Amino acid sequence: MLIKYEFLKILRKKSTFIVMAASLLLTAFFFGLPIMQYQTYNQDGVIKGTEGIQYEKEQYEDVAVSLSEKYITETILEVQELFKNPDNIGYDGNEQFLIGDAYWKHVAPKEKLLNMIAKAYDSPNESSGYNKLASLDVTNGANFYRAKELKMKALLDTPSRELSGEQKQYWSNMAGKVGLPLQYGYYEGWEIIISSFELLMFAIVAVCIVIAPVFSGEYQAGTDAVILSGKYGKTKLITAKIVSSFLFGALAFTLHVIVACGLPLVAFGADGWNLPVQIANITAPYPFTFLQAALVNIGIIYLVLFAMIGLTLLLSSKMKSPYLVLIVLVPVLFIPLFLTPNGTAGAYNLTLFLLPYRAAMPEIGKFISYQFGSLVFDVLSVRAVLYAALTVIMLPFARLGFKKHQVV
Repeated sequence: MLIKYEFLKILRKKSTFIVMAASLLLTAFFFGLPIMQYQTYNQDGVIKGTEGIQYEKEQYEDVAVSLSEKYITETILEVQELFKNPDNIGYDGNEQFLIGDAYWKHVAPKEKLLNMIAKAYDSPNESSGYNKLASLDVTNGANFYRAKELKMKALLDTPSRELSGEQKQYWSNMAGKVGLPLQYGYYEGWEIIISSFELLMFAIVAVCIVIAPVFSGEYQAGTDAVILSGKYGKTKLITAKIVSSFLFGALAFTLHVIVACGLPLVAFGADGWNLPVQIANITAPYPFTFLQAALVNIGIIYLVLFAMIGLTLLLSSKMKSPYLVLIVLVPVLFIPLFLTPNGTAGAYNLTLFLLPYRAAMPEIGKFISYQFGSLVFDVLSVRAVLYAALTVIMLPFARLGFKKHQVV
């Protein structure tokens, strides 16, 4: 009954409705923006919005294939054949590219696939497009997966990454779990979701704004004396306040997640949920499908949410005003927004990748690892453990802070 009372107390506040409505609208705007701004091209010009999305999906029907060595070799040979005709080639003073029907009929429908294949043959500091395929020697086959493996090794051996032998072995073992051959297909909706997860930080802020008065609001209203002198004021009521805060936070945030994921999937479709993330980033080491990558990162964001709720409750139990709580909390959440990592190693970068805003970013294409002695952990694992631990640590202090509060 106490949990229900405290939950309804949060829910019935006018400010709760205003903050949650504004936050949901903001989330809908951010995740709906790629839909409104979407455009693609054909030989006749630009195609926008839902018409463009449908056109793009139709182009993928012919490339929803298993990327076998045979298929990749044949695809590269087709591109090379197009480049043999001088009438098909344009030149911008820097590089050659296909033009006219050669491009629009044979390259444009699968340009994303061709660029992905070409990236496997790039050196670590190189980023080329499909025109690189014209110069590849595929007499003995494309050896695509061997090229992918060599590029992965070259990336791990890059001196600027400062990876130890144990870390290199860790990432090599993980990459070895990726199923081959890769399956290709349409994945636009999932790519938008995964690349936009950090925008859910605004939803976390909204939840914290609503929860900030849970304890400090009692101080501000002068009801702390009545509560703490009651029979269950220092025991069950505190538990009810904490449980109701987490319950509200989880439900409110879930609503935001539904909006954030629902809009792109409704517009672009759920196609590609079972495809490997390597078709978007050929050297991504995690053996995830797009759905698995999304679920893992959503799980981590929930842990960030719970830790931030724990911190909010701790601050609320110590401060006399909800506004003071937010003055401390908002910088904690958003200062990382203005900090940019300059690599994937070093104390600065490794700390930055664990801060709340950055922790919402999947980073599944990077080799970010933490080593403790001979043990190596990837950034996703460390984030999960860190934020779960912070939640567990802060809650007893929040409870004690209100329980030991001196009524003035």
